[in-house]
Amino acid sequence: MVLDSQVANRSKRSQEQRRQLVSMADDDTPTAPLLTSHKAKPAEVPSIDDIIETCIGGTGAMQLLKAFLVVFARAFDGQLLFISVFTEAEPRWHCVVAGGDSSSCSRPAAAASPCALPPGTWAWDRPAGASVVSEWGLNCAGPALVSLPSSAFFAGCLAGGFLLTMLADSLLGRKKMLVAALASMSVAGALTALAPNVWAYAALRFASGFARSMVGTCALVLSTELVGKRWRNAVSFVAFSCFTLGFLSLPAVAYALREVSWRSVYFWTSLPCLLYAVLLYFLAQESPRWLLVRGRTQEAVETLRQIASRNGGGGGATAGSSSSLSMLQNACALAMYEDSGTRAGGVFVTLQAILERRWAIQRLAAIMAAGFGVGVVYFGMPLSVGSLGPDLYLSVAYNAASELPSAVLSWFVIARANRRGALAALAAAAGACSLACVAIPRGAEPARLAAELLSFSATSTAYNVILIYAIELFPTSLRNSALGLVRQAMVLGGVVAPVLVALGRERSFWSFGVFGLAIGCSGLFAACLPETRGRSLSDTMEEEERKQAAGSSAAVDKNSDDSHLV
Repeated sequence: MVLDSQVANRSKRSQEQRRQLVSMADDDTPTAPLLTSHKAKPAEVPSIDDIIETCIGGTGAMQLLKAFLVVFARAFDGQLLFISVFTEAEPRWHCVVAGGDSSSCSRPAAAASPCALPPGTWAWDRPAGASVVSEWGLNCAGPALVSLPSSAFFAGCLAGGFLLTMLADSLLGRKKMLVAALASMSVAGALTALAPNVWAYAALRFASGFARSMVGTCALVLSTELVGKRWRNAVSFVAFSCFTLGFLSLPAVAYALREVSWRSVYFWTSLPCLLYAVLLYFLAQESPRWLLVRGRTQEAVETLRQIASRNGGGGGATAGSSSSLSMLQNACALAMYEDSGTRAGGVFVTLQAILERRWAIQRLAAIMAAGFGVGVVYFGMPLSVGSLGPDLYLSVAYNAASELPSAVLSWFVIARANRRGALAALAAAAGACSLACVAIPRGAEPARLAAELLSFSATSTAYNVILIYAIELFPTSLRNSALGLVRQAMVLGGVVAPVLVALGRERSFWSFGVFGLAIGCSGLFAACLPETRGRSLSDTMEEEERKQAAGSSAAVDKNSDDSHLV
């Protein structure tokens, strides 16, 4: 009885808040003529998203620059993600002629590895400290130990994603979580440069992955929540471009330090990241949407006033936005009653809110399954590209450069194409090109490299589309958590990828063949997801459910009209 009365009181308060919002919306709507040929539609309740759009009056140049500053974190994310391609590469070696006798070192007999040769009869082409493999003699240790550091890194990403992803939606928020992740990632990277052996190195790589797990998620979510609808696609495109920029800069840094040490590569990529984290702490803003769904309305209103002033509103909100701020407080009060389950409670309440709704579970399971297949290929391809060309730096640079057209294609797909069809088509294309790498003979290295580049480019586009798709599928109260779980499904694919790459050195089917099958099957899960193109972002679970009901009702009405026409 007590519980029923609480539910009833909450429902009454929610209805009262809704009536107030409708009344305020009616006040701002021009009066319709008394004599009309049809019945006027009742004013719709404005969502928090619509009210925020009115408050900020569009996105100005200064606010856009702040969003671009946030997404630049993706550049450091791209560097750390693929740094092991160089630091854990197996350098080339040559025979050493001692006293004119080279019979003890026969290169054709030991073409793959010098492990069977006597000591002193061979040497690395580069200094031993250029790679962890040559410094610690991992080339003869077997695939399990060789793949351990990379697998440990992705395992850290996986663990950090599950343990930290809820913090950005509950306690810390987007900005604090992003700054903390960047600072921790840079410190862990600098400490990795001091690792004395492979076991300490693998442990520090795990710590780097744990800290890095939230960088991409928070940067993408925070940047898209700081701008209006018109600029979200542009900000997403810049985010993908920044990641590509970080990936593309990595071969240049590694090439410049190729004769020094792999430790220098970690140090000179970690230091700029730490300086950027300090800069971001002082210049970035917290998401007003997150502040609103957490019930911190006054802070959100003050943030919106600051944004409005930078967008040409003078010293505060514009005249048009002053009434919107009042509507905003009523909308937030309504949202707090409707979605209070995701505001109060512990860190994992957001996950509980997903598990309580069948449609949310179905969406999350489908997008995570698709993300796993894409992650296997996206993280595995750069690790295996060394087997396709004689120059590791050029091969990786080609892969990084292939992400530039992928970023442009991602922007086009997000702006123009349906999400489901695009994801399925990209997965099928990537799978076909990856399987082509197995079918093409080993002697035709240029053809294999071209097929690999096409597969990686399509995979990169699919990776970007999945991230945007996940943002659109879930409301603000759960968005960061849902996107974090999707990214962890991709990272889980990254945990498997190094093992497949190690096995694929002997037989390419275990790398490129499995890659093609994995991503090809992942595109099938897009059929289980709703189309989100052109939809506004929801802020609460109830708002998302109302949109689903409205969409279903509109579909029924359309089918009814079609049947009458027939």
